[in-house]
Amino acid sequence: MFREVARKKQALERGECIEILKTAKRGVLAVTGDGGYPYAVPLNHFYNEEDGCLYFHSGKTGHKTDAIKADAKASFCVLDEGEPADDWSYRFRSVIVFGRIGFIEDRDEIYRISRLLSLKFTDDEAYIAREIEKYGPATAMFVLRPEHVTGKRVHER
Repeated sequence: MFREVARKKQALERGECIEILKTAKRGVLAVTGDGGYPYAVPLNHFYNEEDGCLYFHSGKTGHKTDAIKADAKASFCVLDEGEPADDWSYRFRSVIVFGRIGFIEDRDEIYRISRLLSLKFTDDEAYIAREIEKYGPATAMFVLRPEHVTGKRVHER
């Protein structure tokens, strides 16, 4: 059902893919949007090593939320920071996660994951607590349960 990387020499091992998912700050979530058109939106995320799932926070309404309610299939793509290869090209690694996405309903779990996601950006616990207290009630949380993970090395030429 899922395709493997065409250029096998460029494929990443699963451990490399997980490391990139843990450390990358942002990626692009793609879902089926209005009229069957792809809807891709940049988001920050949290990769949970305990369950192997990706978590995203959002407002409770909007295009993304409607799309997820209509069709749970999704993909999420991240890139590492990369490095210059020469005057214009880059070497980087990318990971794509395919799976099904759904809503987290438990408020305590939403707050717990919000805190863990926030720790990717700051270690200021007081700031995180204030933000969760202020915005937590209006926050939706999605979980992407991976069905297939693939990654590769890219050298632009």
